[in-house]
Amino acid sequence: MLCCNEKLKVRYLEKKDNRLLAKWLSNPKVLEFYEGRDNPFDVNKVNEVFYPKKNNVTACIFEYDGTPIGYIQYYQLNENDREQYGLKPEPITIFGLDQFIGEVDYWNKGIGTLLVSSMSQFLVRDLGAKQIVLDPQARNLRAIKCYEKCSFKKIKWLPNHELHEGEYQDCWLMAYNP
Repeated sequence: MLCCNEKLKVRYLEKKDNRLLAKWLSNPKVLEFYEGRDNPFDVNKVNEVFYPKKNNVTACIFEYDGTPIGYIQYYQLNENDREQYGLKPEPITIFGLDQFIGEVDYWNKGIGTLLVSSMSQFLVRDLGAKQIVLDPQARNLRAIKCYEKCSFKKIKWLPNHELHEGEYQDCWLMAYNP
């Protein structure tokens, strides 16, 4: 377990999780902001995208009350990432986070806030993060509100940042500075 409390547990992605990811990433409600409704996943696509070890990405599943409900990944930003975001090439440790709750029945219950705040504490305490960033689509107001509750601040507008459902979407670069 990476981080946890009595209700929330974050663990490394396991091979058996491929069916969960395929279920979540074929749900149009989940795909509205993550990957795109025009880009559903089946088990083969999940295996191709999520299971090859990618650079410094750590892929995880999170559980709530023992039920797997979503995906989170974290990674230390490299120089290219920093340059893309316009962040200074200072020698500080910056991590990025990406996540989604795949079980829509768990939306709007404060679990996203608990997840992001718990993972932020883990990255700072255990991995020495000096800053944590994420880049939600500007139209994803629910996610932005969640991140703001976790003390993330909008620091940079990213126009046409993410290709999503055939159109480039504007995003916000948001940062948590412990």
